[in-house]
Amino acid sequence: MITKHDPAYFNERREKLRRRMKREQLVGFLVSKPENVTYLTGFSGEDSYLLVTLDHAILISDSRFTEQIREECPGLEAYIRPGGVSLVQAAARMIKKTKLSTVGVEAGSLSVASFGKLQDAVNGVEFAKTENWIEEHRAIKDKEELQRIRTAVTIAQRAFQAVRATLRPDQSEKEVADLLDHQMRLLGARRSAFPTIVGVGPRAALPHVIPTSKKIGEDVFVLVDWGADEGWYKSDLTRVVPTGRIAPKFVKVYNTVLKAQKAAIEAIRPGVTAEDVDRAARQVIEEAGFGRLFGHGLGHGVGLEIHELPRLGPKVQTVLRPGMVVTVEPGIYIPNWGGVRLEDDVLITRDGHEVLTSLPKDLDEVATV
Repeated sequence: MITKHDPAYFNERREKLRRRMKREQLVGFLVSKPENVTYLTGFSGEDSYLLVTLDHAILISDSRFTEQIREECPGLEAYIRPGGVSLVQAAARMIKKTKLSTVGVEAGSLSVASFGKLQDAVNGVEFAKTENWIEEHRAIKDKEELQRIRTAVTIAQRAFQAVRATLRPDQSEKEVADLLDHQMRLLGARRSAFPTIVGVGPRAALPHVIPTSKKIGEDVFVLVDWGADEGWYKSDLTRVVPTGRIAPKFVKVYNTVLKAQKAAIEAIRPGVTAEDVDRAARQVIEEAGFGRLFGHGLGHGVGLEIHELPRLGPKVQTVLRPGMVVTVEPGIYIPNWGGVRLEDDVLITRDGHEVLTSLPKDLDEVATV
């Protein structure tokens, strides 16, 4: 397996960027988004830019990361900016030093203020604002990345099983969220992939509910949305756990969401559009009479970021390709009653798809706690 410190591994990624730079007639590219810097170098620190030219690359950072850069990025040229020199000023110095005439910048991550300062500091350079150049490369995962995502999935699932086995009615939403975060760390995660969501009963109708002191035993089901960050790559899952006697309404809503998710997953294969997959799930929910209660897109890419390309949703014409990893997470949210969302991580393969997550979902498999 390729390690994250292999210089050739990251140089090949930078070569892909250079090929696009040549097509767009750029001789330089300033990478400012932290996840993109990591993707192109293996550097895991913050407050750093990467300047890529047609024949070399310079990591622009500060003295806090001198040793870390040597460890994580062997052989990569680095400019450690002096005290009192801002990151933008340091980038300007490197652009001048390398005598670049046309430089691409990441419009989605470089602030208007920083871009203005950069322009003021470098006369005679033509800047080109770009969107998602590196993110589009990141959407296709290689074997190393897929192994890391699988690890993040394993950690998340084992943690959930451990916490669920000890779930008690007197525990609060926040206690359960904290226990899940702690368990993921015990199993090897650096941290949770995002703030863990736990919503009891009516609070599950809030897709991004913040855990509170509400007790698990105050209603008959709880929604849990969580994921692990294994150090670089992430996982993202959602399950709904019955905690008491469930009513026919819950059964109908739950089974509708499950049917919608299965339809969407079945539709996933190379060559279909993100809109096609979203429609497969949305049609099931609409036909069951809950269409207006499914207000968000079906899913998103997952990798270095918990939300990245591609996005699954209405009117999204992105064509799915092998190597993409997406979440599939339809939901029905009923105010003052609750919400049901089921989420799995799915890999697009050469001839179809592979569901990377494996926790039970069929209602008859979901044992009452």
